[in-house]
Amino acid sequence: MKNFLSVHDAGNIDFLIATALDFKKNPLANQSLGKGKRIGLLFLNPSMRTRLSTQIAAQNLGMEAIVFNASQEGWSFEFNQGAIMSGTTAEHVKDAAPILGNYFDILGVRTFPSLKSREEDYSEKVLNQFVKYCGIPVVSLESATVHPLQTLTDLITISEHLPIKNKTKPKVVLTWAPHVKPLPQCVANSFSEWVNAWGKTEFVVANPSGYDLDKKFTNGATIVHEQDDALKNADFVYVKNWSSFEDYGKIIPVQNDWMLSNKKLELTNNAKVMHCLPVRRNVELSDEILDSKSSIVTQEAGNRVWAAQTVLANILNTLS
Repeated sequence: MKNFLSVHDAGNIDFLIATALDFKKNPLANQSLGKGKRIGLLFLNPSMRTRLSTQIAAQNLGMEAIVFNASQEGWSFEFNQGAIMSGTTAEHVKDAAPILGNYFDILGVRTFPSLKSREEDYSEKVLNQFVKYCGIPVVSLESATVHPLQTLTDLITISEHLPIKNKTKPKVVLTWAPHVKPLPQCVANSFSEWVNAWGKTEFVVANPSGYDLDKKFTNGATIVHEQDDALKNADFVYVKNWSSFEDYGKIIPVQNDWMLSNKKLELTNNAKVMHCLPVRRNVELSDEILDSKSSIVTQEAGNRVWAAQTVLANILNTLS
């Protein structure tokens, strides 16, 4: 594994899941693997779980982890080629990234979409320039379009609840949820492409009209525009909001109630409910769901460490 930017870098997904579950049983099994190595964690937008879990994962492998909140503590980056930097940006990525490549052995980068230009966001302009210029392996800590560490975590969590009685393939439903502001499609895109690549589930994406995701991520899934239809006999329900892809970055008014409740959960096969967090209680998900035995969001968040540790170990093995 040279970089970890999307499912296309994952290789054997089952192997990654098995490795993560082994780390969960014995976190310090490879404590010497990262001895003498450093990882830089560069955040261009806020983070809690991604930041802390990746730090812990690195320490479990014997690495030194250094966090830099670039959006608050550093110079503003310029990403346009040939830019005349007479405005607010003070440092070009072409100058900054090679220095980070000298300081670290692995670089983790968290970016965020503008939700203004679909073309620019979906080109992964920011992340790809760090990959191009830093000269060391790069791990996506979330990008403009995907969040691969989160989705590896999600599949680890689903695996812990398999097999489902009397089913060869569990039914997994990704359902849109309301929110108070426009959010990116990153988690939903990533979950879709990983579940499709894994190929071990019956996968359904449920969202209101106007909220269909980019087909390059959902190809292979069944797309449903009625939430109740999607929830029937589901074994796992992944709840997430995203803004419109077609009318890019916009919130399109929705008539029906899409917040998951216990009544809606009765349609499922006693489904486990997942969410990447943070979650807006009683907007995206009700208290009655989050505080119930159906919710596995805390377990899911805890598994972030083992997903990150698995990825870092795979990269470190290529460096040694």
